[in-house]
Amino acid sequence: MAFETIRYAVEDGIATITMSRPHRLNAFTYEMGDELIAVFDLADGDDEVKAIIVTGEGKAFCAGADLSTGVETFDMVAQTQHAGTFDPKDPKWRDRGGVLNLRIWNSLKPVIAAVNGAAVGIGATMILPMDIRLASMDAKFAYPFARRGIIWDGCASWFLPRVVGISTAMDWGLTGRTFPAAEAYEGGLVARVVPAEDLMAQARERAKMIAERCSPVSLAMMRRMAWRMQGAAHPMEAHRVESLGILEAGMGEDAKEGVMSFLEKRQPDFPMKVSSDLPGYHPWWDRSEDAYVDTPLELTEVEAD
Repeated sequence: MAFETIRYAVEDGIATITMSRPHRLNAFTYEMGDELIAVFDLADGDDEVKAIIVTGEGKAFCAGADLSTGVETFDMVAQTQHAGTFDPKDPKWRDRGGVLNLRIWNSLKPVIAAVNGAAVGIGATMILPMDIRLASMDAKFAYPFARRGIIWDGCASWFLPRVVGISTAMDWGLTGRTFPAAEAYEGGLVARVVPAEDLMAQARERAKMIAERCSPVSLAMMRRMAWRMQGAAHPMEAHRVESLGILEAGMGEDAKEGVMSFLEKRQPDFPMKVSSDLPGYHPWWDRSEDAYVDTPLELTEVEAD
């Protein structure tokens, strides 16, 4: 598949997605959003891909929306010269950053952000649904939406407080100020800050740990459980889903391989595939509660307490 605004490569089970508009500091366009969504679909459908790294080409990670269209930059109606009655309920007017970030959130593969430079606006929100965020010492971040007369994009009003806490999210969001990688680390936005020349090596090291040592099916389930439990009303919701998961996984070939590879002191070779071997109750969040609660392991709230 050919792309105009990104580059995509797979090596040793690791997919690397590189935003590639260096002449515009990898500024985000609708085309880039569509291509990023398409490449996540591509990675999810490829059982050879065990982990994904997202980075930027050149000096920037992603400097936010491309402002070259001037006053119409954020006016989707004007840009498309929409004829007829404007209906905000029409899905075509959805925030493209939000569509992208929901796609990243729904990834079946772990996603690592390697923030090599400026991450601004959508560049700073697209990293939020990624699982591991690493930054170069040269990186800087900003959520400048209020300074541009707009509001959060990319579902940031949901993601950012969950990643860094409400106080830090409000500080960064309401001031719109630019802050360095050190502050991003202190605030919990990134897991580690490294010299620029070491960034991709560090990202690949983590991706390699995932690709070589972990069950792809386990990873797909665990990342989706963790993200969706951010909105759970009670830990019982996690207990119910985990109980089903442990039961089913424990009978599977990956669990057997995980135990035997440990006992035999060798690298595991997990046979199960994300494309065909996700458990039957997945996706549990699209089912009625009875579909995954009505089991012999069901516990009432009283029993849970």
